[in-house]
Amino acid sequence: MSVTDGVLEKAAQAAFYVVALATLLGAWWAVSARNLFRAALGLALALFGVAALYLYLEAEFLAVVQLLIYVGAILTLILFGVMLTARIADPSQPRWNRQAGAALGLAAGIGLGLGWLYLNGAWAAPGTAQPPVALAALGKTLVSGYLLPFELLSLLLLGALVGALVIAKRE
Repeated sequence: MSVTDGVLEKAAQAAFYVVALATLLGAWWAVSARNLFRAALGLALALFGVAALYLYLEAEFLAVVQLLIYVGAILTLILFGVMLTARIADPSQPRWNRQAGAALGLAAGIGLGLGWLYLNGAWAAPGTAQPPVALAALGKTLVSGYLLPFELLSLLLLGALVGALVIAKRE
């Protein structure tokens, strides 16, 4: 291993930690922001970070799908809904609701479960190559086995968009 390879490896590792930290900060911003629009921006940062983490896992297809579907479509729909929400900038709205304790407990439980899985799981040894999944097989699976859930989700999002338009039209 040459000196250049060592420097590039350290730079890639540092960039990974920066992306992971930005993803976590975006997620924290999304759940703790007082303003709903700013929370949506935090969600955007978290979703972009997840797409970058997919690239680190060499899952380019998932990274592109993450950008197209979640950042491109879902986040646009959320921002559209936020813009149509009445009293979005009302400072009298409480920052925390009554379910904050239950949500914190649930998040802590999930975190502890994931930590246990990380420590006790059977993981592949570092450096062992996994067989690549053929894109054609993935496409056939998506349009055959998962076609109904995909179409139901698209109808749900279409209904949400029509509902937002109906609410906005009344005012």
